Amino acid sequence: MKLPELYYKNPNIVALSRDLLGKYLFTYIGGELTGGYIVETEAYAGVIDKASHSYGGRFTPRTQTMYSEGGIIYVYLCYGIHEMLNVVTSSAGEPHAILIRAIQPTDGIETMLQRRKMAQLKPNITKGPGSVAKAMGISRQINAESLQSDIIWIEDRGLTFSDDEVTAAPRIGVDYAGEDAFLPYRFYVKGNIYVSKPNK
Repeated sequence: MKLPELYYKNPNIVALSRDLLGKYLFTYIGGELTGGYIVETEAYAGVIDKASHSYGGRFTPRTQTMYSEGGIIYVYLCYGIHEMLNVVTSSAGEPHAILIRAIQPTDGIETMLQRRKMAQLKPNITKGPGSVAKAMGISRQINAESLQSDIIWIEDRGLTFSDDEVTAAPRIGVDYAGEDAFLPYRFYVKGNIYVSKPNK
């Protein structure tokens, strides 16, 4: 049930970001399976997007992963604290990426609780991209890993959300991006308790 490689080649980053809602993200790290379905994403449209790490063709040791063929992950460190999971899409040389902002956990919840040092299940276990990565054991050690691997992958289990159930809104924390900060490139499931921040 893994999404095929071809799925990630889609050049329409916005449509793909919306389509990932309801898809199941899994990791098998340290002998532990964890997973849940995606409820919040953000699209980053490469060299033309002022909010993207690769805006203007920026190519650095950090961003080079974004220029790969779609179907791998891009993991980076934010504020020197949080690991952030992104899905690289489109063709090689076009650095599109989708940030996974929140999931609703379904598998390996005990392991997630241990990783998050939480005594009981609360929405903040996987609310926000830093929490997603920590709960699922994702770090820069698996940067550029294939989504066809047995370490991290995404499945289609038939869960979908209608347009009435989804909000498209501006992305979070990209005020530096000028007019691009207002693009409706963030998608989330309305009313879901794991969504990182309600739209104002």
